[in-house]
Amino acid sequence: MIGEMDVDSVVDYFRGKSILITGSTGFLGKVLVEKILRVQPDVKKIFLLIRASNVESAKFRIQNEVIGREIFQVLKEEHGVGFHNFVEEKICPLVGDIMHEDFGLDTAKLREVSKDIDIIVNVAATTKFSERYDVAFNVNVLGVKHVCAFTKKCIKLKMLLHVSTGVIGEQEGLIAEKAFFMGETLRVGTHLDIESELNLIKETRRELRDAGSTEKDERKVMEKLGLKRARNFGWPNTYVFTKAMGEMMMGLLRGDFPVVIIRPSIITSTLKEPLPGWMEGIRCWNSKLNS
Repeated sequence: MIGEMDVDSVVDYFRGKSILITGSTGFLGKVLVEKILRVQPDVKKIFLLIRASNVESAKFRIQNEVIGREIFQVLKEEHGVGFHNFVEEKICPLVGDIMHEDFGLDTAKLREVSKDIDIIVNVAATTKFSERYDVAFNVNVLGVKHVCAFTKKCIKLKMLLHVSTGVIGEQEGLIAEKAFFMGETLRVGTHLDIESELNLIKETRRELRDAGSTEKDERKVMEKLGLKRARNFGWPNTYVFTKAMGEMMMGLLRGDFPVVIIRPSIITSTLKEPLPGWMEGIRCWNSKLNS
């Protein structure tokens, strides 16, 4: 249990700091944004990396997919008529995507934000268990590579926090938390080569295009390939397999600053704050139902 003094120190840590959050339009991301704004209104700035065509489109997504949700009702009541000014002051949309180098930011914007960011929280992920292998790999593996590269350009960065749900697979019993080393798997006698997996994806897509496959056929093949590769190395589905590879990538490319990997076994609804029982989306963890 976290003591009251520990909670206070965590809350105080965010005072006056600028935070970059990826994946803020997802369930966990918006819970984090709301929590920070509610418990530490003296946070300097929260940059939200948003996939959009321009800043206005990004602001529209934030309004509709983040602060416009019911979970922000308590904050709205606390600030009253000043809520929108408060949000405008604290939240800064950043048009970009972790699937691109430097998140796709132009040189001027990259230089501007890299001077200000103290903390990066990487929540972005594709969480569909049987996602296309190429899509899951791009977001959950290469996305981590791009995040790590970006951190090294943030001159005042103090911490990188990475969320990695369920990467230990379907093991039973008491399992000690330890980092995944590059190439490590959950199946004895196998070795994982991330570069080879990327080449397999590229080659499979090339073969499909040469054969004139439809988009529907390509999607089915890539979904089956992801599940096949995951189970070959001991993971139950493409999601947790690619998240595990993302952890390996982070271990290889991390900088000299503190890196924290949070591994919730599964994420469900809020317990009591700011609203009891609030959640978005439903996931079934039974791998047999996602095969």
